[in-house]
Amino acid sequence: MTGLVNPADLAASLIYSIIGILVFCSAFFVVDKLTPYDLWKELVEKQNKALALVVAGVGLGLCIIIAASIH
Repeated sequence: MTGLVNPADLAASLIYSIIGILVFCSAFFVVDKLTPYDLWKELVEKQNKALALVVAGVGLGLCIIIAASIH
């Protein structure tokens, strides 16, 4: 046993993590542009909690799909 962490596995994990984050951000940007209102204004200024739950659900759904496709 040479070490606890294989450098190749660590590098692959970092690369896939970065790819997943980039795909998530771009997909969330698309969702933001497809909605008929400004998500940021609704969430931050008006504090629309129902919309926040919907956006959180969309975010989790995107993360699950991205993680499954990368895995």
